[in-house]
Amino acid sequence: MNSAAFSEAFVRTVQPYAAWGVEQLETFNAFLPQGDWSADLDQCSYRQGGQELRISVLGTWDSRDGSWLWGWANPGFGNKPVAGAAHAVRRFGHEQQIPEFTNELVPLSGAPDPRMAAETLAFGAMSMLGAPGYIGAQASPEARVYFVPNDPNVPRAAPDPVKLPRMLMTGAGVFGGSEHQVVTGYFGRHGVELQQTQDGYSVVLPDGTPVSIRFDGQGRVTSIDAHFASAAGR
Repeated sequence: MNSAAFSEAFVRTVQPYAAWGVEQLETFNAFLPQGDWSADLDQCSYRQGGQELRISVLGTWDSRDGSWLWGWANPGFGNKPVAGAAHAVRRFGHEQQIPEFTNELVPLSGAPDPRMAAETLAFGAMSMLGAPGYIGAQASPEARVYFVPNDPNVPRAAPDPVKLPRMLMTGAGVFGGSEHQVVTGYFGRHGVELQQTQDGYSVVLPDGTPVSIRFDGQGRVTSIDAHFASAAGR
């Protein structure tokens, strides 16, 4: 993913949730089995590999012209409940003046990789909504449709001290920019309080593991240290 095709307002808004989004999407992809898919938009239902989920449509991407059409603007279902997530994105976009979330049609053909730009747009919408994942499904040879699950059966990721460095640094690389915002946004989305230190933050994860995160003078993360209890101390 990269930010080349997107406005400053889009990047600024979704960047803080990038690490959380990477973590949650990994959890969701491990949960959803591989297999053929089908959807009943009237019932807000999606089925793949024997797993059925309640979903909402975000939008569709057309490879012929590299454009993204938001679900709320689709004449086939834009006024139906299945477009609820897209309408939520639109409302937020108007509040924060984010053109990618408010324009009916988002041109992505000028991006270095239009298909990846569509994935980035879906990822940004998922992360902003706090949805537990997103699905990109091939609807035809030319078009993909993107959904977000709205189902209590989808697992929510929890901070893992072993995976934490990878999640934070992967999230920091999604859009670039402020690594401080990525770190604070990640823990904020998880509802975990950070304590500021002289050179960064300290935090206690929900499982009780203390973690120290340090930055250099340019705001870049230099270390993420989980202080695991020794076997004798457990």
